[in-house]
Order: sequence, then structure tokens, then C-alpha cells
Amino acid sequence: MELDTRVTGNTGKTEQRSQFWKRFKKQKTLHLFVGLGMIFLLVFAYTPMFGILMAFKQYSISTGIKGIFTSDWVGLKHFKEFVGDYQFGTIVRNTLALSLLKVFFAFPAPILLAILLSEVKDLKFKRFVQTISYLPHFISWVVVAGIAFAFLSTDVGMINKALLGLGLIDKPIDVLTNPSYFWGFATGSAVWKEMGWWTIIFLAAIAGINPSLYEAAQIDGAGRLARIRHITFPGMKGTIVVVLILTIGSILGGGLVGSNFEQAFLFGNSINNPTSEIVQTYAFKVGLRDGRFSYAAAIDLIQSVISVILIFSSNFIAKRSSGSSLF
Repeated sequence: MELDTRVTGNTGKTEQRSQFWKRFKKQKTLHLFVGLGMIFLLVFAYTPMFGILMAFKQYSISTGIKGIFTSDWVGLKHFKEFVGDYQFGTIVRNTLALSLLKVFFAFPAPILLAILLSEVKDLKFKRFVQTISYLPHFISWVVVAGIAFAFLSTDVGMINKALLGLGLIDKPIDVLTNPSYFWGFATGSAVWKEMGWWTIIFLAAIAGINPSLYEAAQIDGAGRLARIRHITFPGMKGTIVVVLILTIGSILGGGLVGSNFEQAFLFGNSINNPTSEIVQTYAFKVGLRDGRFSYAAAIDLIQSVISVILIFSSNFIAKRSSGSSLF
């Protein structure tokens, strides 16, 4: 009996292996695509993580890649230096203020637009609005900077010229260089550029809601606002929670719109620097301009660790409070 059991067990394992390889051959094209994706992640996402060692060493670019491992170990020297930098308070304030403004305005904007579009019955108008709202997503921030200069510059800006010509203002509005305008301009332009793109995600969530729920609610006398409150919002809850977790996790980079560095680098200048200098641009400048790669790596590592903590924390809170989570 024992011998029969072993033989049966071995035969079962052989059949399982045979079925596995048969499925693998049938799905070889899919496995190829998955394999290419895994290779991409390995080469461009995981392999560069060895560079984290630079944050704890006195690295010099003249030593090449080998220097990452052979440079002198300095421990937390660069981290302490950044925290003690005279610009630390201003840089952290600018980063947090810009990020929180974008979360406050950019996160609800696509949700509201998705709900409004879902209530539109005219399909042609709906498609038109959807198209023009997500087209800015495909425009690079470099082009947006050029457009902003053409419209808002104090010298050649079309808007300033028009307002001066109509007598509505006495002198050009200095939007691009005045520190007081930077946060508002950066937030507004980011919402304009990315709102339509994220609306697609929330429209897909609304499309997955059973239409019979709306029909039943309408028969029971529920108005449009009541249907949105009791059917649309609950149906979107899972998607909203996942996007919110991702937004909080990337809050230091701009959250949902993720454009802090591009905006601060392209729109920042020596005049509006008190409000436009953020952690990312500071690390970029000291890393490439001053050649202090170890110091820049330490700054970026601090930001990455904070982002990871925020993701796990927000996911834990969302799971305990709403039952929906990213993982």
C-alpha cells in the first residue's frame, strides 16, 4: 500500500508538471511580456538602488561605479548636514505647502468632474468635454512653461497686454516672478493639466456601478443629488481610497498630479526662490551643480523613506476605517 501511494503521488506530480508546461507553452507570448517587464524593473528600478550607499559615504564621481562600494564610510554626516542647513526650514515649508495645496485641490477635482460628466446625457458634448480636459496631460511641462510665458509675461504676455488695453489694470501682473503668486499658479496649472486624465479612472469606477440601482432609486423618488450621494459615491469608494493612498504616498512629489519638481525647476527663478525652492530642486542643484552626489542622495533618501511611511500609514488607516485598501 505504501509503495502504491508513492507511485500514485509521483504520477500526480508528473501530471501536474506536464499540465504546467502545456499551459506555459500556450501562454508563452504573455510570459514573454511579463518577463520583459520584470527585466525592466530589475535593471531600472532595483539595480540602481545600490546607489543608496552613496548617502552614507563620501562618494566622488571620479571613482566611478566602483567608488560606491569603496568610498569612505561617513554614516549620517550628510543627513545631519541637510537638517542643519540654513535653508532647511524654507525648503521643507515650500515642499509641504505646495504638496498639501495640490492634494486639497487636485484630489477632489477629477472626482467632481467625473460625477458631472456621468450626469451629462448628451454623448457628443460629454466626449468633447472629456477630450479637451485630458489633452493637457500629453503636453510636457516644458511646453506649458513656454505657453505660460507667452500669456503671463510682463513684457510680451497676451493676458497682461489685453488687461492693460482694456484699462482693467494699471501695470502688468507679475505672476511668473512674484513669490506670492507661485504656490497658487503651480497648483492651478497642475490641476488644469492633470484633472482630465485622472477623471478617466473615476469615470471607469462609475461605469462599473449597476444601472439598476439608479433605476430603483429613481422609482423610489430619489433626486439626482440623492442618487449621487447614496449610489455614485459609495460605488466609487474603493477607487477613491486607492487613489488617495497613492496620493498621500507621493505627496512630497506633488501627490495626484506629481509635478513639484518640474514646476519648481521650470518656473522657479532667483526672484521667486523664497517660495519655489523645494527639496527636489535643492537636491538636484547640489548634486549636479556642486557635484555633491552623496549629499543629494541623502536628501532624496529622506524623502523616499517618508513616502514609504506615508503609504503604509495611509493604507493601514484606510483599511481600519473604510475596509478598502491598496494591499
